[in-house]
Amino acid sequence: MPDPMAVRVRGTVVIPEAELAWRFSRASGPGGQHVNTSDSAVELRYDLAASAALPPVWRERALERLADRLIDGGVVAVRASEHRSQWRNREAAAVRLGALLTEAVAPPPRARRATRPSRGAKERRLAAKRHRSDVKRSRSGRYPD
Repeated sequence: MPDPMAVRVRGTVVIPEAELAWRFSRASGPGGQHVNTSDSAVELRYDLAASAALPPVWRERALERLADRLIDGGVVAVRASEHRSQWRNREAAAVRLGALLTEAVAPPPRARRATRPSRGAKERRLAAKRHRSDVKRSRSGRYPD
């Protein structure tokens, strides 16, 4: 049976719950008397640098791309407190971490091949410029045609 709180990254790569660290705290905002007693805000931490769940190439790519978000030397943290239920906040944090890692491990885009505009494209651009110039000149009234 699959782990209910495991985070899917890409394809078959899944981060098991054993590598995730959950912290709970009281959420801010409205909620009545219940909010004073329940720890519904969730912080999900994942030690990216020490993880065995990601392939080494992906791990290096993610460490490089998420360098400004990392804390404690390779730990990525995600926070969720928009729901009143702790369970829904846990799901939101897991989805958020999955999306963050999916984007971070994506392969780099292909390099752009430099191309030059075709002769026809250049001619059309220059013809449009001439036409625009004629339109503006005809509006001035100084050069009647």
